[in-house]
Amino acid sequence: MLPVEDTLVTYPSGAVETAATVAHVRDLTDGRRAVLLDVTSVHPVDAGWPDQGADRAVLRSGTDEIIVLDCVVGATDGADLYLGRDIPVGKGTEGWAFVVVHIVVGDCALAEGDSVATSVDVGFRARTSAGHTACHLASLALNLAVADRWKKEPRSDALGTPDFDGTAIDVSLITENTSTDTYRLGKSLRKKGFVTGGLEEALPTIERFINATLATWVATDAAVHIDRDGDRLTDRRYWALDLPGQTLRIPCGGTHVSALSELGSLRVILSMQDVEGTNVLTMVTRVG
Repeated sequence: MLPVEDTLVTYPSGAVETAATVAHVRDLTDGRRAVLLDVTSVHPVDAGWPDQGADRAVLRSGTDEIIVLDCVVGATDGADLYLGRDIPVGKGTEGWAFVVVHIVVGDCALAEGDSVATSVDVGFRARTSAGHTACHLASLALNLAVADRWKKEPRSDALGTPDFDGTAIDVSLITENTSTDTYRLGKSLRKKGFVTGGLEEALPTIERFINATLATWVATDAAVHIDRDGDRLTDRRYWALDLPGQTLRIPCGGTHVSALSELGSLRVILSMQDVEGTNVLTMVTRVG
C-alpha cells in the first residue's frame, strides 16, 4: 500500500546515512522503479522550486548496493503516486502524503517491508551544500548592493534590506560549488519601484561591492544551521546564519555547510543579456 504519512527526512540535520524500511515499490512507465522509504537521508529535487538537484546515493540491502538514479518529491492520495510537476495539490493538502521517491533500475529486488540503509555521496553533498550556502549569501549581498535603486518600499530580506533577489528572481540553479541566479528586469519589476536605468554600466561597481561583502562575512566563520518545525518532508525548514550580533533566517529546504569557513572564498560574476526584449541579469557565484 502507498504511505499515508509524509516521509521523514534526516538530511536537514546533515545526515548522510539512515536505516530505513521500504514503504512501497512501484514500477514506472519508463521501465524504472520507484522506491518509497519511511525515512531517508537522500535530498530529493523539490517539485515547486527545483533549485538544488538530488543527492548521489545508494540503497544498501544485505550485500546488494542499489544506485539511486534520481530522487524526487512525490505525492500520493493513497491510490495513485504523482511525481514532481505532475503533483496536482499543494503541500499539506488534507488526505495527501508527500514522499521522497528514490528512482532505481526496474529489476531491483526490493519489496515492501525490506530493511535498507540510505548512503549519500559525502563529497558531492558537501560541494552542493557549499553552492547552496553561497547562493543565499550572494543574494543577500546583491540586495545590499542595489538597495539604493528602489523608488517604492518593497518587501525586505532577512537583513531588512529591500529584497531584489526575492522580487526579481526567475531561475536559481545550485550545482557543485556554484550557484547561478537569473533575474528578469522587465516592466513588472519597474512597476514595483526598481530603477533599471544605468544598471548595466554599474555592474562592475556592484560586483566589487558584493565580493567585498562576501569576503567580510566569510571571515566571521559564522555558524550555519537548519531550523525546522519537524522531521517530515512538508515541515517548514529555514537556513539560519549566526552573523555577529544577529541571526538571519531564510525559508529553505536544501542542504548547507555548517560554518562559513568551509567555503574558503567566494567570487561573484555579474552579466546582463537581452532575452526576447527583456534585460536579464545573471549572477554566478563560485566557491573556492
